[in-house]
Amino acid sequence: MNLIDGKAVAAQCKAEIREKVAALKEQGINPGLAVILVGDNPASRVYVTNKEKDCAECGIYSEEYKLPENISQQELLDLIGVLNENPAIHGILVQLPLPKHLSEDLVIGSIRPDKDVDAFHSYNVGKIMQGDYQFLPCTPAGVMKLLDAYNIDPAGKHCVVVGRSNIVGKPMAMLLLHRNGTVTICHSRTPNLAEMTRQADILVSAVGKRELITADMVKPGAVVIDVAMNRNDAGKLCGDVCFDEVKDIASYITPVPGGVGPMTRVMLLENTLTAAQAAAKK
Repeated sequence: MNLIDGKAVAAQCKAEIREKVAALKEQGINPGLAVILVGDNPASRVYVTNKEKDCAECGIYSEEYKLPENISQQELLDLIGVLNENPAIHGILVQLPLPKHLSEDLVIGSIRPDKDVDAFHSYNVGKIMQGDYQFLPCTPAGVMKLLDAYNIDPAGKHCVVVGRSNIVGKPMAMLLLHRNGTVTICHSRTPNLAEMTRQADILVSAVGKRELITADMVKPGAVVIDVAMNRNDAGKLCGDVCFDEVKDIASYITPVPGGVGPMTRVMLLENTLTAAQAAAKK
């Protein structure tokens, strides 16, 4: 078993981003990210704070907009409209989930596609489907970086993705397909899930159900990528995969925490840098 060290790969990526940000600043362009946080969700607060720290570490300018839980749809859209036209802001991120009275689809759709550093806008989703994209969703992009860092080539491999969310499962399948993997997407309605996962050369689980993937569901020598962030009965972070069981079967495996999570964060920085580089060429 080889442990895939997301922290180490993320640190290397950050060092490269720092250099590129410094080079852009020499041209008079300071990459800028605006983060919008609505309400007081404690997990969202932690995520936003971490993103601000990451930006500072890489020299990226960041602004935070902390909005009340009861903000109206129109007030939020108006703020995004202002940020869309602000030349100092190259990326706009609205922290999800939003309060129930706000439409995530409307909010995401109001972000200018060239500033949509989460790559959730339908325009960017379509570009990903075509394989001609500027941005990628941060988690699937981070997984691909990890595979590359460990010289794991999806080409010709049977890649099984468990989960079909718009944020991870679907784009993850597309990226593996673009790299010539043969891709199967599984989900809650898939019968005989274990039968499907045992066929995987590369198994990616992104469901959010702890201990879903057990040892008998993994082919010996498979690469196992655990995207989920759950908590066990003791409150400790864990993924979808029974790590202690599966680690002796897999050839490569990501831990939780310390696997995909750090890469998700670093890919937001890379997307912001990409947006700033594109703006510099206009």
